[in-house]
Amino acid sequence: MRRGLLKPVPQLLSILVLAGVSLATWAAWLGWDQHRDVQPDGTTTGPYEAWQVIGLVLTLLVPVCWAAAHRFAAGAVLGTTAGLTVAAYDDWSDDSSGLFVVGVGLVMMGSLAVTALVSSVIASVKREGGHSGHAVRRR
Repeated sequence: MRRGLLKPVPQLLSILVLAGVSLATWAAWLGWDQHRDVQPDGTTTGPYEAWQVIGLVLTLLVPVCWAAAHRFAAGAVLGTTAGLTVAAYDDWSDDSSGLFVVGVGLVMMGSLAVTALVSSVIASVKREGGHSGHAVRRR
């Protein structure tokens, strides 16, 4: 009976770990750049550059793929989505227009969709790869 109670613990831990990793990678890639760049024509861009967002995505691919390959797809999807959503909310909530909520919602939906897709592909490849390793060799 105790074994049945401990099954959800690794899944919950994977969610918490991936959420923490997502928060930390957001801080590392995007947290330090908080100013907008003013162009010569008066328009503003930023605060993030494309390379920062690409770095965040590529960095998060590693733990998401690892978790999905080790049967922690829920942690990969829910943890990463929760971590990025909380980080975006914390980073953007000082916007007085209130439009930050739209951005946070887009981060949440985008990260949920992408991590679910990546986790599904990795889990599927891992599952199919496991079957081919057990093939009986014929002589």
